[in-house]
Amino acid sequence: MTTTSAVPSALSDPAAYAQAVADARRASAAYYEGGTSTLDDDAYDRLVRAITVYETEHPDEVLADSPSGKVAGGAVEGDVPHTVPMLSLDNVFSGEEFTTWAASLERRIGREVVSWNVQPKLDGLAIAARYEQGRLTRLITRGDGTAGEDVSHAAGTIEGLPAELTEKVTVEVRGEVLMTTAQFEYANEVRTEHGGDPFANPRNAAAGTLRAKDRAYTVPMTFFGYGLLPLPGTAGDLTALLGEEAHGALMDRTAALGVNTPASTDVPGVVVTSVEEVVARVEEIAGTRADLPFGIDGIVVKADLAADQAAAGSGTRAPRWAVAFKLPAVEKITRLLDVEWNVGRTGIIAPRAVLEPVELDGSTVTYATLHNPADITRRGLRLGDQVMVYKAGDIIPRIEAPVAHLRTGEEREIVFPAECPQCGSGIDTSEQRWRCERGRNCHLVASISYAAGRDQLDIEGLGHTRVVQLVEAGLVESLPDLFDRLTRDQLLSLERMGETSTDNLLAALDRARTQPLSRVLCALGVRGTGRSMSRRIARYFATMDHIRAADAAAMQRVDGIGAEKAPVIVAELAELAGQIDRLAAAGLSMTEPGATPPPAEGTEEAGAEGTDAGAGPLAGMKVVVTGAMTGPLEKLSRNQMNELIERAGGKSSGSVSKNTSLVVAGEGAGSKRAKAEDLGIRLATPDEFAEMVAGLLD
Repeated sequence: MTTTSAVPSALSDPAAYAQAVADARRASAAYYEGGTSTLDDDAYDRLVRAITVYETEHPDEVLADSPSGKVAGGAVEGDVPHTVPMLSLDNVFSGEEFTTWAASLERRIGREVVSWNVQPKLDGLAIAARYEQGRLTRLITRGDGTAGEDVSHAAGTIEGLPAELTEKVTVEVRGEVLMTTAQFEYANEVRTEHGGDPFANPRNAAAGTLRAKDRAYTVPMTFFGYGLLPLPGTAGDLTALLGEEAHGALMDRTAALGVNTPASTDVPGVVVTSVEEVVARVEEIAGTRADLPFGIDGIVVKADLAADQAAAGSGTRAPRWAVAFKLPAVEKITRLLDVEWNVGRTGIIAPRAVLEPVELDGSTVTYATLHNPADITRRGLRLGDQVMVYKAGDIIPRIEAPVAHLRTGEEREIVFPAECPQCGSGIDTSEQRWRCERGRNCHLVASISYAAGRDQLDIEGLGHTRVVQLVEAGLVESLPDLFDRLTRDQLLSLERMGETSTDNLLAALDRARTQPLSRVLCALGVRGTGRSMSRRIARYFATMDHIRAADAAAMQRVDGIGAEKAPVIVAELAELAGQIDRLAAAGLSMTEPGATPPPAEGTEEAGAEGTDAGAGPLAGMKVVVTGAMTGPLEKLSRNQMNELIERAGGKSSGSVSKNTSLVVAGEGAGSKRAKAEDLGIRLATPDEFAEMVAGLLD
């Protein structure tokens, strides 16, 4: 059995070359025939590149079944001929490689490429959908490029591929069938409920589901069109038109027929006129990868004009006028070595996967999130499993699923803890996220350190080491002890605490008393809240008394709090009542500056957001901050910027979308600024933004 770690980077002799060809063909057959594979995408690409290099150096030794000269997907034999060969794409892996490829294309056609079409390379399975007089009649896989497999039985389960077009035309739409993240999660839930092993990733799930005919269940998939061709029977004028239109125009026509295309996503195809613009657009799309609801493994770049495509022609496996700009892998197969159980500041017991180290998205990954015990059970994970690990952007790596067909029988069950790993107390298992019965008192050091952090009470001089000292000395047993129990003499008695450091810490504690309600609330570490949610709650209710008086129904009126989270927050606040009383008595602020309490229950305005909402220079605006702030905003942390936005009546957000009103772009702003420009969203420099909120700056 070939594993990801065993893939060679170079082939030294004919035997190694022959083995590599056999491994590549076996992996391709497993994927295209059943949606499984012994290799992840990155490992397969590396294997094929090694094969190609060997064949270039030893042209007389090329084997007939080498994958280097075949269309991707050729492992499956099909009996439905394609009217036009359905080819795959050659790859480039950097801006330099693309520039070289583009230059070779222009030499081939004898002129500069007038325009380039750039669109995401969707991570799914290529199919051709044939329509006669506007009605869907057949679905065919790529197969070996000349003929494919009939999968028409799956037509009713594919979203974005209508049974009837908006016009009664006879055409073939080519595109990609995939599963979105939500569809993949649903597919695995249904599959495991019916006794099957979970799919390793959305691509394998789509490949296996597309061909399944005898399952007792169905799951949805999604189609995105990337090509439009005439068929025999197509009206003459339309045939001529489809043969002459630029690729971008063909995609517009495809969308007009009612077929889903990338134009409906946050990364639509665009037409640019230079190689530099292509590379810039590739970087923009790559920057959005982590936020997309579906997988992409690259960007497809095509000569846009039909005349350029015709002049370039095609090889046996790929067109010469298009190329796939591959992105670094964000998922790979590696081994699950162990599961650690860590206790957080509120007593939540969180499992963490320990992995055989693997290079992924530019970094070495050794740990991955497992969410909760129910997630482990649902995914059917076992120690020793080969698992598919996913990482994109700054997202914490996660395990998607075990690669069940790689199991050897030596895997072991994951043992869940019977008592709290931190303190040995009992565990509350009533919710999906298990919690120590002692709650936040279990991990007091983490709880106090969090409260003292810059984005909470900002207590300078109270770092982790000092908190450990205070707790181990028995001087602090809860957050209020810092303000109503700790004395100067007690601090002076601690090791490495002289008069200066003691007085500085006491002064920092005094400054913490002036922090607004939102920060006090955040410091309490209420489950279901964080910095942003604490600000929203404080802005809505204005005072701690109003927050504590709110029931679950009232709490749900705060933006972002649903029926599941509201009762948890209310219960947490009740549990913290004693600490809140002590903090108030110690002089900490229990009001939010500029906020007005909501109307009393039963009045005409009740149920609406607090009266501060909608007021201020950013009223009703959704604002994203990116890059380094300068000028009057230079010393503000990102959390302080978000606080400023909300005090001005706006709503802070971490991602750019069509609903974003304003992007504050500082020095070094990258993909978020680019996305805002693409969407036509208003941009502001730090100085311009400072002028907008001048009345609220200290």
